[in-house]
Amino acid sequence: MKQDTTNNGQRIAKFIAAAGLCSRREAERWIEKGYVQVNGKTIDSPALNVTSEDEIKVRGNVITQKTDYPRLFRLHKPRGVICTNHDPEGRKTIFDLLPKGLPRLINIGRLDLDSEGLILLTDTPKLAETLMKPNPKIERVYSVRIDGNLSLDQIKAIEKGIKHKGIKYAPAKVEVQGEATGRNSWVTLTLTEGKNREIRNMMEALGLRVSRLKRLGYGGFELGKLPKEMIDEVPTKVTKAILKTMDIEEL
Repeated sequence: MKQDTTNNGQRIAKFIAAAGLCSRREAERWIEKGYVQVNGKTIDSPALNVTSEDEIKVRGNVITQKTDYPRLFRLHKPRGVICTNHDPEGRKTIFDLLPKGLPRLINIGRLDLDSEGLILLTDTPKLAETLMKPNPKIERVYSVRIDGNLSLDQIKAIEKGIKHKGIKYAPAKVEVQGEATGRNSWVTLTLTEGKNREIRNMMEALGLRVSRLKRLGYGGFELGKLPKEMIDEVPTKVTKAILKTMDIEEL
């Protein structure tokens, strides 16, 4: 982090404005109100230069400047919110949760109305298309509560791949979370494709009902401790590194 006596980097307010969140003057007001942190420390003066190496947060959300590289965001979708731009029934959508000043974003995959957890969004259609394609290196991780318990035969069926109502679902990894309590049990499922209501349909084929479903990860991107209804931007260098592990480099 550089002080204003150096020519390195640029003023913090200009950096925030360049990220598309607000005007430079509004950024200065946010700084004065204590909304901005640089490298974990709250600042109260715009007389500060920063570079791309600094971690900058506005109201707890990491921001990065606009670049030619695709921008990627994490959103914690709660239950009761749908993944669409507009709902004719007037229900809340994930786009109703987004703060002003963000670019036009595309959701990467969906979660149904009763599901919750990680939704990735990007400003680049090609990245969205790439990440939604079935790919053994793009794993979707879910925590699932079911009514009942999975038997060893049912676990083997999931790991082998299930066919239900004419649709073939790819093999998935299964991990039972501790011991069952009462009539419910929790499992972690890891999928490599994203068919509509895939987990619910797989469990239905086994005679089980899903009572709660939460996505924990998509590719190498994780929900972590991101609060419900909150969104933050994944730093470009982190996005590049994670995409590289999935052999995604050209966008």
